[in-house]
Amino acid sequence: MIFISPHRVMISLLPHGAIKYVIYLGLSDISFIFAYIKNFTSMNLKIRLSLMNFLEFAVWGAYLTSMGNYLGRAGMGAEISWFYAIQGIVSIFMPTIMGIVADRYVQPQRLLGICHFVAGVAMLSLCYIGMTNAEPDKAVFMSVYVVGVAFYMPTLALSNTSAFTMLKDRGMDTVKDFPPIRVFGTVGFIATMWFVNCAVWDGGSLFFTLEENASKFQYTYMQFGVSGILGLLLFAYCMTLPQCRLVSKPAQTVAESLGLNAFRLFKQKKMALFFIFSALLGMSLQVTNGYATPFITSFKGDAAMADTFGANNATMLVSLSQVAEALCILLIPFFLKRYGIKTVMLIAMFAWVGRFGFFGLGNPAFPGVILFILSCIVYGVAFDFFNVSGGLFVDKECDAKVRASAQGLFMLMTNGLGATVGTLVAGEIINHYCQWNEQGFLMGDWKTCWFIFAGYALVVGIAFALIFNPDKKNVKN
Repeated sequence: MIFISPHRVMISLLPHGAIKYVIYLGLSDISFIFAYIKNFTSMNLKIRLSLMNFLEFAVWGAYLTSMGNYLGRAGMGAEISWFYAIQGIVSIFMPTIMGIVADRYVQPQRLLGICHFVAGVAMLSLCYIGMTNAEPDKAVFMSVYVVGVAFYMPTLALSNTSAFTMLKDRGMDTVKDFPPIRVFGTVGFIATMWFVNCAVWDGGSLFFTLEENASKFQYTYMQFGVSGILGLLLFAYCMTLPQCRLVSKPAQTVAESLGLNAFRLFKQKKMALFFIFSALLGMSLQVTNGYATPFITSFKGDAAMADTFGANNATMLVSLSQVAEALCILLIPFFLKRYGIKTVMLIAMFAWVGRFGFFGLGNPAFPGVILFILSCIVYGVAFDFFNVSGGLFVDKECDAKVRASAQGLFMLMTNGLGATVGTLVAGEIINHYCQWNEQGFLMGDWKTCWFIFAGYALVVGIAFALIFNPDKKNVKN
């Protein structure tokens, strides 16, 4: 009777003719069923982690590249750079703090859910604020946004930690099994970009269009609502994920816990130059995230370009950058093996010249839109080649004792310090050459702005080629 009760659940799901076979198999060969369940559980876990990654980045994709258009229409266009700089600022300390909490006090998958709950509530609050006021109070709106971003940014690391722990606990290979799971994150990011690009809430009904419509989510506060709903959904989902047991670790000093011991690497000329150039390159990272969609949408202020597909679907056009990012990851092993780490990093730096330069030369009408598409394609090279090759360089050069901290320092210099300073400087340049008009378009001398950014990337690339010279063995390897 002990075995029969659980089998009745299985019987109800099987064809009538299979009932006796299942009962017979279950009673005669329990090990077979356990093996089947184990294999099913492994596959089931991969599917569940894929869904987790999909939602993780879908939350971000709902507003990251389209937020600038809404801010301009809501009277906060001059502050766009600060909204993106805040992501870099909180990335300096919040992931470390939450990492310590996940290591010692709260299981990472649960902390991941809690962070998404707070961030989701903040995003829904932004949606409500925008819904009730066409031009919200800047201090209130930004304060709520800071809370949302401060709790979202740590989830990027927490989602990886949770996935790695669950895979390892079940004897799976993270190197082999995680990359296909992570791809769904990029898919989720692109999916919500397309959703907010086409979704319209008008007259109490939801519909989708590629035509001109001022109520598209990419122009309104509704993009924050999409992010908030997905965040709360992910919070509930995280509470159902398998446990990640906390493991006792050797005692660490405060400096070691915060990763401050990695700063000793600045005593080495080679590593100091690498981290400095990482920050200089990082200054380019968030520029197009913040300003690409307002720039492309601004062509709607030009009667000759107003009806073009690109001008009316800027978020979808920019999403080609994320598609290129996913595909370019596949090229990295070949380029690293063929040309070495320094050359790959150099390719990334000069790719930023193309990213900005093509924007300066292109427009949404044919054939100018081809240059926009090329800009999106080279973004994959610019972003992936340096991030991945830079991480490999740190892994090769650093002692195992500080390797994790050194990777954190690399991210701090690029996505923290570099991205923050770069976004603020870019904002000042764009605000000098361009202004928001009454129709909600950021009009002005965009070409000069993009050429300034391209010139900066060119100077950094040339300086890197002349000054940074890692050991030959590392270049070959």
